[in-house]
Amino acid sequence: MSLTHFSLSELEQKQDFIRRHIGPSDAEMADMLSAIGASSLDDLMQQTVPESIRLTSPINIGEANTETEALAYLKEVAAKNQINRSFIGMGYYNTLTPNVILRNVLENPGWYTAYTPYQPEIAQGRLEALLNFQQATIDLTGMELASASLLDEATAAAEAMGLAKRVSKNRKANTFFVADDVHPQTLDVVQNRADMFGFEVVVGKVEQALELDLFGALLQYPGTTGAVNDIEDTIKALQGNKAVVAVAADLLSLVLLKSPGELGADVVLGSAQRFGVPMGYGGPHAAFFATRDSYKRSLPGRIIGVSKDTRGRPALRMALQTREQHIRREKANSNICTAQVLLANMASFYAVYHGPQGLKTIASRIHRFADILAAGLQKSGFELLNDTWFDTLSVKVSANKDKITAAALANHLNLRTDIDGVLGISLDETTTREDLQALYQAFVGANVELDISAFDQDIIDNGSQSIPAPLQRSSEFLTHKVFNSYHSETEMLRYIKSLEDKDLALNHSMISLGSCTMKLNATAEMLPVTWPEFGQLHPFAPLEQAQGYKQMIDELSDWLIEITGYDALSMQPNSGAQGEYAGLITIQKYHESKGEGHRNICLIPSSAHGTNPASAQMVSLKVVVVACDKNGNVDIDDLRKKAAEAGENLSCAMITYPSTHGVYEETIKQMCDIVHEFGGQVYMDGANMNAQVGVTSPGFIGSDVSHLNLHKTFCIPHGGGGPGMGPIGVKAHLAPFLPNHTVVGVENAGDSEIRERDSSNRMGAVSAAPWGSASILPISYMYIKMMGGAGLKKATEVAMLNANYVANKLSSHYPVLYRGRNDRVAHECIIDLRPLKEASGVSELDIAKRLNDYGFHAPTMSFPVAGTLMIEPTESESKMELDRFIEAMVSIRQEIAKVEAGEWSATDNPLFNAPHTLDDICDNEWNRSYDRKLAAYPVAAVARNKFWPSVNRIDDVYGDRNLICSCAPIESYIDEKN
Repeated sequence: MSLTHFSLSELEQKQDFIRRHIGPSDAEMADMLSAIGASSLDDLMQQTVPESIRLTSPINIGEANTETEALAYLKEVAAKNQINRSFIGMGYYNTLTPNVILRNVLENPGWYTAYTPYQPEIAQGRLEALLNFQQATIDLTGMELASASLLDEATAAAEAMGLAKRVSKNRKANTFFVADDVHPQTLDVVQNRADMFGFEVVVGKVEQALELDLFGALLQYPGTTGAVNDIEDTIKALQGNKAVVAVAADLLSLVLLKSPGELGADVVLGSAQRFGVPMGYGGPHAAFFATRDSYKRSLPGRIIGVSKDTRGRPALRMALQTREQHIRREKANSNICTAQVLLANMASFYAVYHGPQGLKTIASRIHRFADILAAGLQKSGFELLNDTWFDTLSVKVSANKDKITAAALANHLNLRTDIDGVLGISLDETTTREDLQALYQAFVGANVELDISAFDQDIIDNGSQSIPAPLQRSSEFLTHKVFNSYHSETEMLRYIKSLEDKDLALNHSMISLGSCTMKLNATAEMLPVTWPEFGQLHPFAPLEQAQGYKQMIDELSDWLIEITGYDALSMQPNSGAQGEYAGLITIQKYHESKGEGHRNICLIPSSAHGTNPASAQMVSLKVVVVACDKNGNVDIDDLRKKAAEAGENLSCAMITYPSTHGVYEETIKQMCDIVHEFGGQVYMDGANMNAQVGVTSPGFIGSDVSHLNLHKTFCIPHGGGGPGMGPIGVKAHLAPFLPNHTVVGVENAGDSEIRERDSSNRMGAVSAAPWGSASILPISYMYIKMMGGAGLKKATEVAMLNANYVANKLSSHYPVLYRGRNDRVAHECIIDLRPLKEASGVSELDIAKRLNDYGFHAPTMSFPVAGTLMIEPTESESKMELDRFIEAMVSIRQEIAKVEAGEWSATDNPLFNAPHTLDDICDNEWNRSYDRKLAAYPVAAVARNKFWPSVNRIDDVYGDRNLICSCAPIESYIDEKN
């Protein structure tokens, strides 16, 4: 037989990635189609998707590329980025990611494919890393309580303003003060948030703040130009006037500076980027946020707390979730959904690896270099704007600014240039002696050398005055054992691995979370993230140095516009919730431009995601809930009634499609028409976009704006709870109102011509960086490039096949709550456990925890309907894995039957006691009515790939009543008597 018999055609080679991304083989798909009664994928689509919204022509994305072709092309694009040495600062710095963290965390699917730790028994590893992040934040800021990360420094500042308003005792005040030395991008985001809340923002010298009636104030420490000012008296004076004071701080500087907590701050926030996370043209980066314990109920974002499991052992979980948007909805403190868990984990590991002494060495070296360069420039006749600094010098240059800037650029050095008559130089841990020489020569001339040794010796002899003595840190930090134990690479590697082994991620088994689309994050998609061409670019670098990013973002934007049927797109929102927020602002700005700013009512179906009403309240919209009928569809009569009642005050409706109940609603176009009839706009939530791509589109259906969860449909991994990206697509009439940016003006894809007609009412920034978390956009770029238009459509079709197959196989054991036309579901299905609970006492929580014993993460629990599980298998799971999950669910149903029949009691059964740990199985006093093997290995498939939960079921109530969110000695957490 000739070898040519086995050769692949060019088309087959091109489509090889499609075959690898999509789980079932052609033969498996044929079996599954037969099982559900469909003759083909196209037949399934015709049975399932309303004809009125099916696209009549394929999306124009182009043909699929192989992995090799796509990587080679993107490498050529990336090479167009010019990577200068960056000294711009402004909250973004070069950093050295320890290779043990780079390889074993950032590039490790065990860390980046995990889901948000809502099932803490199988997430103890990342929960411990996040607890370390909180502890590092508490230690360095000098505060009592910290969260487990926010999206970026600017949005953290906006959240601080919201907290200040909630807790300030100056109830009647409506003014928030921002010091004039706060980073400009932070001010931009704060002003935009304040505009939506109706707050007045005053920017000025800190002295002015004492003359104003304020509910809160924001100070920067050190300031954006580098000055290290003593703000203690200012803080006390502001607090004396009942204002809440937030301080935006540089985390690394706090190694050497007196902490803001010691200066009296109420809130401390900032970016943890320089703790080992690449700049990545703006993100993703974890923000830190710390405050007083008394404000814990108003703290935005997640808090990791210590509780205990059923064996009385310490166990970690997300604490005080009753504050969060998924529970409080329109009453939530914020709409924070995605955090930056992966990046917070990296920062916490950076602190663990270096420890307090290592961080002191890094910070001291940076500061010493700043002192040396300052001394050299001053001796050469240059005047500095400030006489104090940590790492940033602001040099007065007046008429020589352009000449010096040009000299620096000629030597591939980027300086800060946005302040009149001043050039900024921010040093970091990557700065070398050669960099000091090059910087010095850019100012004084190429033939003059900086005598580094002489200036260094002079500083040693006379001491440094650049950090005032009262502001030099004397308090200890990072004293906990975890920060003082893993400083060799061997020990660090083992510590990271020990935590990874406690977590269940996609590299172990499917994660069938409805509405979360946990699909394959392919290696070829992930590789470009750590290319230096993408990782080492400052977000405010001159645009001509970022031509590779521009090309990649433009091409990706054009594809997404084609996929969504919209006319323009903004990449700035760096989470799905931020996308909702930005989209709603776009709508409000549009109404205002027409003189209809009074429109303030937002219609939201009762089944909507919690971020929808929370986002609406952040834009000061009044939420009116629209009912759903018995089949789970939006009640069209109630929608019309509520829209008519809102009348000229109707702003918008927020609709998820397919519905949150997992079906294609037949009346979706009618819904859009009703909202438009009363002058409103339609916001379509992008959470379920995985059931639209190539089959239909939001723009074709009739909506006006959507956010896209790139961390769902378009393969950016969840990272254990972040990063995410939530770009928004809009129709042409909304394009002029997309996000802008005060530092780098943003021209969004598709909207430049439109904007020329009307840009008077454009919004400010919603994220700190102009293009959000730009460094993870190559993931979605690679996915689309390798799938092509036909591959993307097939992914949607197979996602729906997998969901219908699971629904069909489970329907004889569990009721499927909602179905659409021809009894089909879309890309997910909901099984109703309420009858079982009534008959047996077994709850949805029991089933979720028992699935852990079978090696599975639970589906989405009690959303959108209490007492249910929502299952979304995605297109990436094979029939073998689906059958394994189905076997587990059927086996669990049989276990429930034994409880119903009285064979097992309500509390002595494997569901009530799940999950089971090795400690359970090895317990000498096993006295349960079921045997150990059934507990640990309920079906044969489990034995082949057993995942052991590291703790037993966790007591949530105990954890909230005994709130501990730091790394105190572990023994002190648990009262053995309880």
